[in-house]
Amino acid sequence: MPLDNVVFWVFAPISIGSAIGMLFQRNAVHAALFLIVNFFTIAIFFLILGAPFLFAVQIIVYAGAILVLFLFVIMLLGVDREETLIEQLRGQRPLAIVLGLGIAVELFFAIRAGVGFATRGPENFDEVANRGLVGNAEALSRVLFRNYFFPFEVTSILLIIAAIAVMVLASRRARAITRAEQAAAVDRRETEPVA
Repeated sequence: MPLDNVVFWVFAPISIGSAIGMLFQRNAVHAALFLIVNFFTIAIFFLILGAPFLFAVQIIVYAGAILVLFLFVIMLLGVDREETLIEQLRGQRPLAIVLGLGIAVELFFAIRAGVGFATRGPENFDEVANRGLVGNAEALSRVLFRNYFFPFEVTSILLIIAAIAVMVLASRRARAITRAEQAAAVDRRETEPVA
């Protein structure tokens, strides 16, 4: 049995289990930790498939930057806040199930129509993918930093502005009163003479 198959069958249940665990977690931080595990297993799948660039991007961008952003927002909103389990919109759950099944069916037919269920790529796949360059990573970087340099930089500036705006809005919130301050205020009211 090839080593790739062994690695796949070791990490596939971990990937599926972490995805299911993430969905059923009530604590947002625990769900984010399950998401980290899932991102790392997907990165390993990219490595098995011979895509080292996607492996690195998966770890650096998704498991690194995106997840840090998620955790930042979770901590900013507060982890100890109680969530109500009553649905605010009636019929939301059945509609979500129907739409989810619709997307799954659509993906099935789109994949089948687009690439089929072939076990190998077309004959000239490597030639078309590389086009005389060192590899796909170089081709991507040439397109990104030549043709789309301005939109790429504008997007990065917008992300920085959004992060600064979140910090400014968070600092404007009213300071939360601690339980000790509440108890002190109650004690002052009880000890004050009634006029």
